[in-house]
Amino acid sequence: MTTAAVDILETIEFDEEGFMTDPKAWSEEIGLEIADVLGIALTDRHRIVINFAREYFFKNDDAPTLRTITKQTDVSMKEMYALFPGGPAKIAAKVSGLGKPTGCI
Repeated sequence: MTTAAVDILETIEFDEEGFMTDPKAWSEEIGLEIADVLGIALTDRHRIVINFAREYFFKNDDAPTLRTITKQTDVSMKEMYALFPGGPAKIAAKVSGLGKPTGCI
């Protein structure tokens, strides 16, 4: 992680689980830095999920569940686990600057 990344992320407020507290403060640059910290190199497939998750959030006031993402995009369950290892809905929400999806442990 670069010094610039540390500076950018230090200006953002996160909750105790590492989710941004203000989704409106998110930018693509912040998403890239969060992904970098999590060891994820973002691709166009990640961006499909991120864009969907952000649009869904601002319509529904909640981050989408894994099932919602896989049912409403062309990203399969298997691909979600490959793109966002370690809890795909939670990790996707973090990179997207959203809170933890309802129902996630």
